[in-house]
Amino acid sequence: MTWYYEMSYAAFVILIMEITGTIAFAASGAMLAIKKGMDVFGVCVLGVVTAVGGGMLRDVVLGKVPSALLDPVYTGTAAVTSLLLFLLVYRRQSLFHGKGQNIYEIFLFWMDAIGLGIFTVVGVSAGYAAGYGGKTFLLVFLGTITGVGGGLLRDMMAQEAPYILVKHIYACASILGAVVYVLTYRSFGELPALIVSPAVVVLIRWLAAHYGWNLPRIRRTDQF
Repeated sequence: MTWYYEMSYAAFVILIMEITGTIAFAASGAMLAIKKGMDVFGVCVLGVVTAVGGGMLRDVVLGKVPSALLDPVYTGTAAVTSLLLFLLVYRRQSLFHGKGQNIYEIFLFWMDAIGLGIFTVVGVSAGYAAGYGGKTFLLVFLGTITGVGGGLLRDMMAQEAPYILVKHIYACASILGAVVYVLTYRSFGELPALIVSPAVVVLIRWLAAHYGWNLPRIRRTDQF
């Protein structure tokens, strides 16, 4: 347990957030795979990709070997989460019918929102840890790609329109959350930033879904 005492409070909070975010994103990926009728292997693969995909893209940008490959705890956590969800739905397939459909939609939304908030924070934190604390644009980019990257890969593999391009204020919530993290970190320190930033992302996602907020778009017509 020596490692525990050597960890700062902020590092411990980040570790807990990473595990929580991994479970949340793995659940969202696995549930989409189940809905698409994938087999148990496909469910686990989509769950893992959703959970660690954004972090892998972030590490590539930073020129590092992806942490998901160096520390299998995240991949393992995502795989176990996906497998457990598959077994649950396999035994109770009514979850996708009637009232179960509404439960599925609500569950998927909250898992995705929580994962987005947590991994946005983890991405910005990784930028600080790599020594880029003065590079605001890079920090925000790292937070955003970590937050939305896994979901983007998930939707592409499931042949869905990418969530970040069509759903209620999704990528914008991650961008704003990353900006809030940077500003809070510089004004009040790391621990407040770790609390405020993901809360902002989740709140924006809830407000956007509740009130139907969307960015402007051009509606397709027969003449266009």
